Order: sequence, then C-alpha cells, then structure tokens
Amino acid sequence: MSPRKSPESVGRKPPESVGRKSPESVGRKPPESVGRKSPDSVGRKPPWLRVALPGAGAFAEVRTRLRDHGLVTVCTEASCPNLAECWAHRTLTVMILGDACTRDCRFCDVRHAEDCAPPDPEEPEKVARVLAELGVRYAVLTSVTRDDLPDGGAAHWAATLRAVGRVCPRVEALVPDFGGDLAAVDVVLAAAPAVFAHNIETVRRLSPEIRPSADHDRSLAVLAHAARSGIPVKSSVLLGLGETVDEVRGTLAELRTAGVTRLALGQYLAPSRAHAAVRRFLSPEEFDMLRTDALEMGFLAVQSGPLVRSSYHAHDMAGPCGPTR
Repeated sequence: MSPRKSPESVGRKPPESVGRKSPESVGRKPPESVGRKSPDSVGRKPPWLRVALPGAGAFAEVRTRLRDHGLVTVCTEASCPNLAECWAHRTLTVMILGDACTRDCRFCDVRHAEDCAPPDPEEPEKVARVLAELGVRYAVLTSVTRDDLPDGGAAHWAATLRAVGRVCPRVEALVPDFGGDLAAVDVVLAAAPAVFAHNIETVRRLSPEIRPSADHDRSLAVLAHAARSGIPVKSSVLLGLGETVDEVRGTLAELRTAGVTRLALGQYLAPSRAHAAVRRFLSPEEFDMLRTDALEMGFLAVQSGPLVRSSYHAHDMAGPCGPTR
C-alpha cells in the first residue's frame, strides 16, 4: 500500500532519527541513485507531481457514500495523489480489516497500532453493498497487515472477495504477505480474485530499512506461490528512496522470475518528516525508460510514472486474461 504525499520539508535536513543509514552502508559512499535531486533547496514538488484539486460530481458522491457507510479506502489513508482522478471515474481501493496496521513501515502513512480491533463480520457485505451502489465494475481490495490474527486475516479476505464478487464482475486483491504463511495465501487464492497483487515496495538493499518488519525474499515467495495458481500476479515498486538503476532492474528481474506479469512503478513521496526521506525525484522520461525495460523483460502490463500507484488504472492492467466472475 504505497501512495504517499511529499511534504514541503523534503529537501531540508531531517531530524536526527530520520533517514538513518543501514549498518552495512555506514562509512561507504552510497551508489549513484536513480533520478535526480529535488528541484530546489526547499523541496518543492516538480511540476509533474502537481495534481488538480478534487471537484464535485462523482468525486463528491463517492466521498459521501464512503463516509455514510464508514468504509475505509487506501486512497485516503495512504494519501494517494490520484484520489481525485480515480474517484471521479468511480474507481477506488477499499481497505478492509480496519485502519490500523500492526507493522510500521517507514514509507507508509497508514496508522500503526499494536492492538487492533477484531475484524468486523459485517464488513464483507457492507463493502459489497457500497460498491454495488456506486456501480463499480472493477474493484480493488486491500488491507492493513494483521500479524495479530492467527491467519493474518485470510478468512476475512476470502469472505470479502466472495461478497464483492457477487456484485462486481472483477475483483483485484492487493494483499499483505501474511507472514509468509502460504496456507493463508491459498485461502485468498481460492476466492479467485481477477488479479493477485502484493507489493515488493523497494529494492533488496533498502528493504530492511524501509520495510523493517517485512522481508524481500518472503514477498517474492508469496508472489511466486500465487503465480503458480494461474491467476495474474502484480507488484509495485516505489522509486526515489536512494536505489540505483541497476538495483531497480535487478528487482524487476526477481519479480519476473517469481512469475509477476503486471507491474507498477511510481515516485515515492514522503508522508511526513518522520518517514523515510525522498532522495530523488525521477523525471517522466526516466519512468518511460524503466517501462521500456520492464516490457523487454516480459511484463505484460506496466504502469510507470511519477504519480503511478499500485492500483492506478488497475482495470487496464488486468487485461482480458485474468479470470472473470
């Protein structure tokens, strides 16, 4: 769950506790990073990262219905820059299993909590009802990570996928890693999502720092297991955290080896000064170059751009080959 907005503080020296180097990088000159530095010293966003303010119409209706039913979306919780565009087209990513995550990744704006509320047994039908009212034809479901639950929330995931599947032709599942429990992954796969998505988020070298409670190889194992089911598999990578071009290409190669066929590449935007700092802003041309690289590696669908997030234009990326309900 990746979308994040960049504060005006990007480019200033962060607090002492923010942006600490990983142990292996201390004392070494960091490799040349992808992209370029923030355009000016005050850290203003470059022009290609500025988005229009939301208006009325469909956006207002979606906001009202979500508020009335008490549903949570990753669009709002993760400060997605595409919220206005997507909601105006009646596309959104509903976040289930609460609004608090048991993990505290350094890139993520979702609230962290040690003690989370139990799953709401009425949530699957509630989500289905709202999506039916909005006329959503391609739904994306995601969730916080629930390490406090024995199955990581897999049974709740399956119940929600089946409920939404009765009112929506195609449903994508953007899932956590379930602690690497492949039996839990199988529970989700048995609900037959149109696309199974799990985000690798960053390159191998940066993963321990950016995703301290996750594991790069565990994520690859989850993706590879899902790919063997025959369901299309997707992942996404946030750029601008200090990775090199070679590291990005290496991560893309790992994803292809795991069987991932759909890919999203976007610019990391720090939610606050307490989060990992933005190290570079990539230009649209650099994203175009990486898209070309990814397609040459064999990815079937690639969204690559500064404002791209894992669920951006998800219905287009799914393509005709995923299972339909």
